Amino acid sequence: MDVQIFGLKKSQATRAAERFFKERKIKLHIVDLNDRPIAPGELKRFTDKLGMNSVLDIAGKAYVDAGLDYLRVTDEGMVAKIIAEPRLLLLPLVRCGKAVSAGLAEDTWKSWLE
Repeated sequence: MDVQIFGLKKSQATRAAERFFKERKIKLHIVDLNDRPIAPGELKRFTDKLGMNSVLDIAGKAYVDAGLDYLRVTDEGMVAKIIAEPRLLLLPLVRCGKAVSAGLAEDTWKSWLE
């Protein structure tokens, strides 16, 4: 089983996801979105399965500061904003095969391991 985590090294939630999988000795590939932005195709995989609103941290400071509560933004425009500012995402984004999750989702991750 291979797990890929997209997040930020300074993110507490990303570190918690990393710890969760390491404690269970699951092979990890971690992508720090500050070093390498998420590819549009990879982001599309998450938004297709979860929906754009499910991958956005709508309660986060970056979302509020960007004024996205009040702006109408197309999905393509939102993808560009996310690539420029990864803190707009509900981190971590975790992928295990075709299964994906956004945010801290330990119950979901446990179900993947069963």
